[in-house]
Amino acid sequence: MQAPSIGGVMLPRGNGQVVRLSRGASLTDFAEKINANPAALVSVMFNLGEMVTATQSVSDATLETLAEEMGFVLEIVSPEDEDRELLESFDIEFGENEGGEEFLAPRPPVVTVMGHVDHGKTRLLDAIRKSNVVAGEAGGITQHIGAYQVAAEVNGEERRITFIDTPGHEAFTAMRARGAKSTDIAILVVAANDGVMPQTVEALNHAKAAGVPIVVAVNKIDVEGADPVKVRGQLTEFGLVAEEYGGDTMFVDISAKQGLHIDSLLEAVVLTADASLDLRANPEQDAQGIAIEAHLDKGRGAMATVLVQRGTLRVGDSMVVGDAYGRVRAMLDENGNNVSEAGPSRPVLVLGLTSVPRAGDNFIVVEEDRTARQIAEKRAARERNAAFAQRRVRISLEDLDKAIAAGSIEQLNLIIKGDVSGSVEALEDALLKLDVGEEVELRILHRGVGAITESDVDLAMGSDAIIIGFNVRAEGRARTAADREGVDIRYYSVIYQAIEEIEAALKGMLKPEYEEVRLGSAEIREVFRSSKFGNIAGVLVREGLIRRNAKARLIRDGAVVAENLTIEGLRRFKDDATEVREGFEAGVTLGSFNDIKVDDVIETFEMREKPRA
Repeated sequence: MQAPSIGGVMLPRGNGQVVRLSRGASLTDFAEKINANPAALVSVMFNLGEMVTATQSVSDATLETLAEEMGFVLEIVSPEDEDRELLESFDIEFGENEGGEEFLAPRPPVVTVMGHVDHGKTRLLDAIRKSNVVAGEAGGITQHIGAYQVAAEVNGEERRITFIDTPGHEAFTAMRARGAKSTDIAILVVAANDGVMPQTVEALNHAKAAGVPIVVAVNKIDVEGADPVKVRGQLTEFGLVAEEYGGDTMFVDISAKQGLHIDSLLEAVVLTADASLDLRANPEQDAQGIAIEAHLDKGRGAMATVLVQRGTLRVGDSMVVGDAYGRVRAMLDENGNNVSEAGPSRPVLVLGLTSVPRAGDNFIVVEEDRTARQIAEKRAARERNAAFAQRRVRISLEDLDKAIAAGSIEQLNLIIKGDVSGSVEALEDALLKLDVGEEVELRILHRGVGAITESDVDLAMGSDAIIIGFNVRAEGRARTAADREGVDIRYYSVIYQAIEEIEAALKGMLKPEYEEVRLGSAEIREVFRSSKFGNIAGVLVREGLIRRNAKARLIRDGAVVAENLTIEGLRRFKDDATEVREGFEAGVTLGSFNDIKVDDVIETFEMREKPRA
């Protein structure tokens, strides 16, 4: 059935029919779904005031506008559904289906340590692992996600626990949230001397959103002013009621610095897991899981820390991690020892991938290398389309002339390079959330893991971009090229410093805003005629002050008679004056403006630059 023409273009009418499209779809993809000509959809979009080519990736909002205009209901396929459909096309099942009960075996709990900055999360993990991580962290803040497995003795039985080490600063919210999603139990660290802080609540909300049980570690009980009872009272307001108060949350008072009650905390984790969760997995199926962290090693190439969630990962397996793939060449545990296989809840460092995946990407093991490559390529194409659609600036026909007149929108281009993908992603996420209005646009042209290379410098040179190096440096030739071409490279080791500097740079690109500041007003008492100066107003300053060269307006009977005047002449008796204050008389000339009368009011003001919030 043909619809009435839209802008002279005849098109099918949807009548409420649902159209499913993936993120970053093009008008051609839409046209295939509704059996229409892509060129006709381009014409419709033009009539709707937006120029879009048939093959470019467009935003969800653009597709929704088009669908609504034509009577269709648009359904954007979520990334999870896209991935599931992609894997189903290869007859691969990803998710909870692990076979029958007879295949399931107990697995260790996976624990994330969360809490406010400086409350001792890293020192707690340090105490648990009996190794010093704090000394290597810039500013005492954990910069990367790592994963470790430790043994604890509970009721005379050795039990294993896997810890995911999530970053502690608020700039890492995205990574911390992802850490919680791969977690069975969250340990919420609260300092006994500080109590509940803003990031404590933020971490608590992430854990609740992930639906995981919480064990509270009340740290720093050895510090002066420590009040563990107060912490229990504060957390009761957020729904965490201690067992001793009749609730179901285990609270353990510890001192990470002194190593006090760490065993009790590990026991609480195991008991909470046994009481609240059924932690079992099928160790016999092909391995599936999640990438916790990834980085580029100079000698060994792309490396990813993966957490096996079900199945067993073995050396020689073909695996896909997000849009990276490869054959597992070797696996290392947290101590750097080679392992031949890793079962459920086991974190291992994998070597052999073709590229660096993103932290939080799912991984699967497939039968053949060819299948792995095809899945990775399709995932990469899908992500690329979604990114293009997201980064595209929508320009309506009305705004086109403004956009062509360069300078209407300021733009800051960035290239981000970091040592590990989690940090790069967290930095990108935090920067894209910076809100400095619509006049300035932040574009991240490229992000990657590893040292800053010559190609990064070339890209920066061609697009006037700034390169951000997070815990990485420019290589010799790249540094020489940057110095020669004047490319700005900024090095950082703490993420929030980078965010603060980029935000300051963006605000510096904004056109200054001015506000009117009233200086004073004067009443005209007499008008003197002068052949040389024109009409001179004899005034009495009623309030504030009258300043030479200040802006002025003339008010008569409460109405503004003239705007944009200037106090060109100002005298006290026969002497020139710079300014005349309240209560004094003066002679004023307003340049070539002579339409002044007795009882008129001259109001003076100046335009001052308004500080940006």
